[in-house]
Amino acid sequence: MHATLPLLNALDFPSIRRGQLEALQVNLTYLCNQRCLHCHVNAGPTRTEAMTDESLVLLHQVIDAHPVHTLDLTGGAPEMHPRFREIVIHARREGLRVIDRCNLTILSEPGYEDLADFLAQQRVEVSASLPCYSRGNVDKQRGDGVFDASIEGLKKLNALGYGIDGSGLTLNLVYNPQGPNLPPPQAQLEADYKVHLAEDFGIHFNHLLTITNQPIARFGSTLVSKGQFNSYMQLLRDSYRPENLEAVMCRSLVSVDWQGYLYDCDFNQMLELPLSDLIGRDRPHLRDLLNAQSLEGNPIVTRDHCYACTAGQGSSCTGALKD
Repeated sequence: MHATLPLLNALDFPSIRRGQLEALQVNLTYLCNQRCLHCHVNAGPTRTEAMTDESLVLLHQVIDAHPVHTLDLTGGAPEMHPRFREIVIHARREGLRVIDRCNLTILSEPGYEDLADFLAQQRVEVSASLPCYSRGNVDKQRGDGVFDASIEGLKKLNALGYGIDGSGLTLNLVYNPQGPNLPPPQAQLEADYKVHLAEDFGIHFNHLLTITNQPIARFGSTLVSKGQFNSYMQLLRDSYRPENLEAVMCRSLVSVDWQGYLYDCDFNQMLELPLSDLIGRDRPHLRDLLNAQSLEGNPIVTRDHCYACTAGQGSSCTGALKD
């Protein structure tokens, strides 16, 4: 694996500061039943990192103490954390919007057969990875058989009301480009997805979220191996749109790793670039967030990978920033 952080230290990305904290994005575990080529977490079946009981107690305390309205659960496969359901139930009881970043294939894994029912009962919003509506492209990026298992997962969610008008159960799909390219326009791609999935499989969903691949971890290493890293970074820089700075997710979100340490985003977490300027800590933790009155106005730690979120239509975990 090629390290990419040394290649991202030009530090010519514009400085930005935090707004009001609205969401916690918690990486519960790097364990996953898949091993995808584009994964910025390097997640997979052999990873053992998982949020500790001590950090979970602190997470519950932060949820109770701070006026955040969204708990965004990610991984790995967050559902593989043994206390995933307890976390969801606590957050929903406190009135938080809960997002499960689901790879779909987990819904058919042994021991998880009732997972979809649980998500529906708790009215959890599902953001499900599906990088294409064709079998060949999905299996190339995510492994043989993943497409068929993903379709079965989507059918199971649809049967429970997910993605169906009037149900109140939100099902969004997530698209990543196959290679070193920017995502196509989100609205048009969403329309294409809806036509193909409805006609070919009878599947319905609410929205498509397009996310630009980050030049870090597995994807970044692949770019280095193929001699494409510099050209991809140039594409991101050339496509930079300053108006996207106002909407980037790091202005309103804090990323939490499995040990409880804090970052401006999940990408910074993978690069080990911690949140800055929180009551004088070099490596802020959930326990420090309990004692912090506000993060508003604090500087956001940036490197050149941040161009991925501000290129073209922009990119975030909630999809494109601009049309």
